[in-house]
Amino acid sequence: MLKVIKNELNTNLSKGSLKKTNATLEDSISSSESLLNSLGIEITSNTKTKSTNKNYMRNTKIIPFEDLLNEANNNIPEDIDFTDIFTKTEIEENFNIIKQLNDNFNGIHKLDKTDWAICTLAGLVAAAIDIILVGMPSKGTSGTTAGSMSNWIRSKFDEVIPKEDIGKLERLAKVPYDASMNVDNRGNSITDVYVDGLTPYFHRLVSVGHDPLLGLIFGVLDVLSGTMTTVDRKGKIVRQVMPIYSNRVETDIIEAIKKVVNHFKSDVNTSMGLPAPFMSVFNLFQFGDIGELNQTIAEIVQGMYYDGYDFIHFLSSSIPVVIIELGVRISYAFKRIGEGHSIKESIPITTNREKRPKLGTMLFTAHTIASAVNAGKVVVATNTGVTNPFLAINYPQWLAFVKTSFQQLKWVLLEKPEMRHKYVMGLIEEEQKYLYDDIDDLWETVSETFMF
Repeated sequence: MLKVIKNELNTNLSKGSLKKTNATLEDSISSSESLLNSLGIEITSNTKTKSTNKNYMRNTKIIPFEDLLNEANNNIPEDIDFTDIFTKTEIEENFNIIKQLNDNFNGIHKLDKTDWAICTLAGLVAAAIDIILVGMPSKGTSGTTAGSMSNWIRSKFDEVIPKEDIGKLERLAKVPYDASMNVDNRGNSITDVYVDGLTPYFHRLVSVGHDPLLGLIFGVLDVLSGTMTTVDRKGKIVRQVMPIYSNRVETDIIEAIKKVVNHFKSDVNTSMGLPAPFMSVFNLFQFGDIGELNQTIAEIVQGMYYDGYDFIHFLSSSIPVVIIELGVRISYAFKRIGEGHSIKESIPITTNREKRPKLGTMLFTAHTIASAVNAGKVVVATNTGVTNPFLAINYPQWLAFVKTSFQQLKWVLLEKPEMRHKYVMGLIEEEQKYLYDDIDDLWETVSETFMF
C-alpha cells in the first residue's frame, strides 16, 4: 500500500501539478475574455444544464489495484516506510497528535489534588485508629487485651458465645483434627506421625483445620475422612489418619461443615484461640534472619500467636482496612457524581479501570500510606523495648497492601498500555470513519459526471 501511494505521488509530481495546470487555464481564459470584450464582442454562455443522463456522462477507466501494485513494485523495488511518504513536518504533527491522545488518556487515570487528599486522609485516619484503638495484644491474668476497640470486640464475642455455651459446643463438635498432643498422659501414642508443635499452646496453629478460612476446606475433608492435616513448626506437612478419633467422622458433607463451624465457635474465645487466616501457612516460611533473635518468618508468626495475635485481634485489625475501603469508595462516588456522571456510573463496587478510572489507584495509594505508617509503628515498638514488637504488625492491612500492589502492578505493566492503545486507536478509527464517509460522498458526486 505504501509503495502504491508513493508511486502515485511520484507520478503526479512528474506530470506537474493539477492545480497549477488549472490556474494556467484560468489565466488564459480570463485573458481571452478581456481581449474579446475590448474588441466589443459579446461573450455568450453555451453551458449546458447538468444531466445525469448516461449519454452526457464522460467515460473513465479505473485501474485495478493489482496493476497499480505491480507498477509500484517495478518503479520502487526497495522497501519504504512512512518517512518516504510524509514530510518531516507532517510526521512531527502526527507524533504530536498521538502524544496528545496518550496524554488525554493518562489524564483520565491520573489522580488530581482532591483524589490525593481523599487517599491521604483515609490512610492516615486508618493508621491512627490502628495505633490508638486497635493497639497491640498483650496476655495477662485477665486474658488477652489490646486497644479499647479490640477489647470491645473481644467482649462482644464473650457475650455471643458465653463460657457455658463453649462446653456444649465442645461436646457437640468433636473433630478428628483436634489432637493437642502426640501422646496422651499415659504415654500412649495419639498420632502415628510425630508433629512438632502439637501442644496445648500451638496445636491450633499447626492444625490446618483450625484456620478460619482453610479450615472450611481441609477441616471438612478431615472430618469426612477421619484425618488430621498439619503444617508443623518446622514446616513439615503431614496428613495422617486418626484411628483414636474414628467416632468423630461424618459421612454427610453438610454435617461435616456444621461440625467444623461449631468447632470454630468453641475455640474462638479460648485463651489460645483460633489463629488468624492463613497463619498456619507461615509455618512453611522457614527462612529469614530477622531481629535481635535472628528469627525466621515462621518463628516470628508462631511468637505472635503465642502472645495473643489470634483471630479476634485479626478482626479488630481489619477495622482500619474497612475504613479505607469505605472512605475511599464513598468519596470517589460523590466526587464522580459531582463531575457529572450518573449514579449508576459512580457506584464504587468494581475497580475495573475502564468503568471506574482512578478507583483502584486510589485504594492502592491509601493502603500504601496506612502500611507505611504501620511499618513505622513496628520500628517504634522495636526501639522502645517492647517484648514482641511484631505484635504491632497490622496483618489485614498488609494483606490489603499486597493485594492492591499486585493489582496496581498488573495495571501499570499490562492493562494500562493495552487500554491506552485501544483508546488511541478508537479515536483514530472514528476519524477514519468520517474520512470514509467523505470519500463515499465524493464518489457519489463524481459518479454523476463520470461513467466507470
